[in-house]
Amino acid sequence: MTEVHAASLGPLVEEHLALARSAEAGRSSHTTYGGQEHRLRQTLIALAAGRSLGEHEAPGEATLQVLRGSVRLHAGTETWEGLEGDLLIVPVVRHDLEAVTDAAVLLTVVTGTRDAH
Repeated sequence: MTEVHAASLGPLVEEHLALARSAEAGRSSHTTYGGQEHRLRQTLIALAAGRSLGEHEAPGEATLQVLRGSVRLHAGTETWEGLEGDLLIVPVVRHDLEAVTDAAVLLTVVTGTRDAH
């Protein structure tokens, strides 16, 4: 039998925004699903206004759903704006995420490929 889990993202957003505001790095995160043993991983990321993750490599196919606030996704010379409720496709190149206002996003990543057998 498959075990089903459910989580309310609202309280997690509030908790991690508070942590991000008080953290020296201005950010906080929590993996809501997945991990090393899964190909699918979902992580709530909270950033205080004006803070960013810093440029990094794409971990695989990924999307960002903006849960609160507004963000900018930068990749090279391109920039995409994301507002609450928007879904952004993360480019598979080096990129950075910046919080325009206090913001929380749900990062969904699929790593590797499914075996065809």
